[in-house]
Amino acid sequence: MRKAGAVVAGVLLKLKEIAEPGMTTAWLDSIALQMVADAGAEALFKGVRSPAARIPFPGAICASINEQVVHGIPSEDTKLKNGDILSIDFGVRLNGYCADSAVTVAIGGISEGKRRLMDVTKRVLDIAIEKSAPAVRWSQVAAEMQRCAESAGFSVVKDFVGHGIGRKMHEEPRVPNFVSNDLLVNDIVLAEGMVLAVEPMVNTGSSAVRTLKNGWTVVTRDGKSSAHFEHTIVIVENGCEVLTVNG
Repeated sequence: MRKAGAVVAGVLLKLKEIAEPGMTTAWLDSIALQMVADAGAEALFKGVRSPAARIPFPGAICASINEQVVHGIPSEDTKLKNGDILSIDFGVRLNGYCADSAVTVAIGGISEGKRRLMDVTKRVLDIAIEKSAPAVRWSQVAAEMQRCAESAGFSVVKDFVGHGIGRKMHEEPRVPNFVSNDLLVNDIVLAEGMVLAVEPMVNTGSSAVRTLKNGWTVVTRDGKSSAHFEHTIVIVENGCEVLTVNG
């Protein structure tokens, strides 16, 4: 899983470096596909099916711009513009094991509001990494994550959560970025060796989202911007180790 995580980290770092105004999201996707092939890995997202969508997901990356929360489809018709924020979600399977990560990137010069949204969302993920350790209850971690986002005036998306990861992209347990009655009743006690994909999605406005007619792309209901950061982490003796460090 460390090897898979290194591939994911390398691809995201490359895309973060080259993303600029005028570039299409399809071009970024093609770079990711080439790097995956060079690494002898498999793109996790490409070909995934969903009951809500008529077609399998066509990209190696999810490329979600501004009000798009997640599952944005890479396209030749979608050019990045100065002032956009682009969330890139990406995963691979290598030698039978998976890793998954996401980063939100500023395209050119962005507004102070978008910069603050990115910074807070990244901080929400950092809190999860700092607090995760054996014997810790996930509700304690999730409470700190939610408090960080909401105290900054933002909202945590509740329709999508993190997940266990290993030989499959999505494994148990579900790993929310907020506290709910369900989590309190069915809390997760972190244990050494547990591997999780932790992925806060934070909205500028309401937490409410909807899915576009393509059956994939999720957007904020109020049209305000969203940011997304994710790492695959493993619980170790004294805390956790990040397997997808991407600079």
